[in-house]
Amino acid sequence: MTGVWVLLATLVVAAAVGLLLRARNGRVRAAKPAAASRALPAPVADALDPESAVTLVQISTTFCAPCRHTRAILSSLAEKTPGLHHVDLDVTDQPEVAQALSVLRTPTTLALAADGRELLRVGGVPKGPQLLAALQPHLTEADTH
Repeated sequence: MTGVWVLLATLVVAAAVGLLLRARNGRVRAAKPAAASRALPAPVADALDPESAVTLVQISTTFCAPCRHTRAILSSLAEKTPGLHHVDLDVTDQPEVAQALSVLRTPTTLALAADGRELLRVGGVPKGPQLLAALQPHLTEADTH
């Protein structure tokens, strides 16, 4: 009988963890203050588009299936949105880049201002409309300058 209770408890914990991870996937989070002052690794700094208000830097790895879906979403957003640029950075052979940016999973998308400040980040596959809504103040702010 004890085995049944252990199995039941394990299933409940696994379900709770699964629901928590699912809820966090694709959620837009504001950048932490420490991230704004952090120096960008060279590959990321080189990827910034100085002509765009916001550059979306997608941190990917070679065999990441959700990364392909994220690439399609972000490319489409960048094509349709003035002031928005998208770059896909494969860090398979450059784990130090992911480490320097505190990226723990792929895909992770960083929204960076033209000066390199991190504005927000998304872990997992982003939801296009939510991401665009979160970026809108940064895109509109650049239009007024």
